[in-house]
Amino acid sequence: VQLQAFGGGLVQAGGSLRLSCAASGRTFSRYDMGWFRQAPGKERDFVAAIGRSGSSTDYVDSVKGRFTISRDNAKNTVYLQMDSLKPEDTAVYYCAASSIPIATMPYEYAFWGQGTQVTVSS
Repeated sequence: VQLQAFGGGLVQAGGSLRLSCAASGRTFSRYDMGWFRQAPGKERDFVAAIGRSGSSTDYVDSVKGRFTISRDNAKNTVYLQMDSLKPEDTAVYYCAASSIPIATMPYEYAFWGQGTQVTVSS
């Protein structure tokens, strides 16, 4: 499956952004989907994951209550709604697909999008 993430940008602290990740092919619904982020000089970190039906989700503690992951299998798209953004959320955000349920480690994801930059100014 091929993934393309978009929707990043520059936003002030407290603002919102919605990232989208469009998948090609007809197998999107067979994969759990995740969002990761990578700040300059840091490792790629887990942000959120969603199960194949959309009924199961998981988040890193630092975004709980602020970010919401969702998916539309009819549109082959996964979303990350980001509210109450903080400067520490600044990073390149990547979407990824995994055969492992609600995976949280990068090595558990076989397919990756190209990343979209999110910058939160203070």
